[in-house]
Amino acid sequence: MLGSLQMARRNVLSIIPKIATTQPMVSGKTGKRWHMVMDPGAIREILLDRLEDYPKSDVTKNLLRPAIGESLFIAEGAHWRWQRRAAAPVFSQRNVRNLAPVMSAAADRSAKRIAAAGPRAVNMLDEMVTTTFEVIGDVTFSGDGTFDRDKVHGAIDDYIAEAGKISLFDILGLPDWLPRPGRMMSGQALKQMKAMADQAIEARVARGHDGTPDLLDLLLEGEDPKTKRRMNTGELRDNLLTFIVAGHETTALTLAWSMYLMGFDPEMQARARAEVRDVLQGRACTGDDADKLPLVRMIIDEALRLYPAAGIISRTAQKHDRLCDREIRPGDTVMIPIYALGRNELLWDDPDAFRPERFADRKAIDRYAYLPFGDGPRICIGASFALQEAVIILATLLGRFKFTPVPGKDPEPVMILTLRPEGGVWMTAEPLD
Repeated sequence: MLGSLQMARRNVLSIIPKIATTQPMVSGKTGKRWHMVMDPGAIREILLDRLEDYPKSDVTKNLLRPAIGESLFIAEGAHWRWQRRAAAPVFSQRNVRNLAPVMSAAADRSAKRIAAAGPRAVNMLDEMVTTTFEVIGDVTFSGDGTFDRDKVHGAIDDYIAEAGKISLFDILGLPDWLPRPGRMMSGQALKQMKAMADQAIEARVARGHDGTPDLLDLLLEGEDPKTKRRMNTGELRDNLLTFIVAGHETTALTLAWSMYLMGFDPEMQARARAEVRDVLQGRACTGDDADKLPLVRMIIDEALRLYPAAGIISRTAQKHDRLCDREIRPGDTVMIPIYALGRNELLWDDPDAFRPERFADRKAIDRYAYLPFGDGPRICIGASFALQEAVIILATLLGRFKFTPVPGKDPEPVMILTLRPEGGVWMTAEPLD
């Protein structure tokens, strides 16, 4: 158990055995009984058919509750349902498309920063984190000078780096009220971040907002159609911080991994660039353009298959059950290792190869073999937002630069809360005429 803990604190991916890429299910015991499920039929039961029997795991909740409270990502049962109903309209296709100009402007600024770096190599991971944080900042607290984005960004990074690491207490399933040393270290930064968010929300309520509604406006207007309940300041804050945490780094990682993969496939990069230049004619990509770039979307889908931002989904079984003809007991940890699922030899042809064309016919792919955003009622509420943003940014950059990887700078996939390219994604960007 101690060996597993040490491995997990360094890289959660290390707890996924190689056999998970060749089998439908793997089970074991590390303090608690656990099962890794790669069978699409069994995954459907966990995420859709028997959702109430498989709530989010205690480990997941213990890791994230100090930062995002009982928000949509963590809440269960009735408390989750009313929040989901209230927030769902916020991410309607119309609202997401209305936010596309913010994404296009951030993509354009990113291109200018990359061009200004001259012939020097650029860490595309850092650049994509900067770009997507600009997007989430603008669509969350647009024009709000009371919200210190740099402080919020720093607090989030500190929490993920220190407090997000799995603790022995979590592995043992000990109660949340027992203090975790790493989380205590980052507690002050979290308090300041929450206080800033509360002030920004209350200021917006007092003065209102002009122009295109941002996420805060839409959430303030949100109402559960069944109970007519609206979010109070604390609930608004926790959900906004959830969107900020989940809504910038995950997309940045998807973009960084996409750049990494294209760097080693110049032919695919050239094909995507030709598609982009034909549609964009040198300008920044818009929301309407995003629908006309199928190859760019396929590259993003393939990057998400190989390097999903959420590498593992974890649940805690509530009842006796059988999955893949194996016994599940109450209290067992049931994991869906998304990283291994996307590389499973039973589900994918040549799974370790970068082949975006495999997504040309989405109907040919089993719905529960590809889960970068989860599925069922708890599918990621911001999936359409993230995909639109990723296409807009990637297309804009592909239309203006040729990207080449820096020799000897290959990143290592490392997962703590998200699957990051440790060491960065270093590339040279050659401006195009």
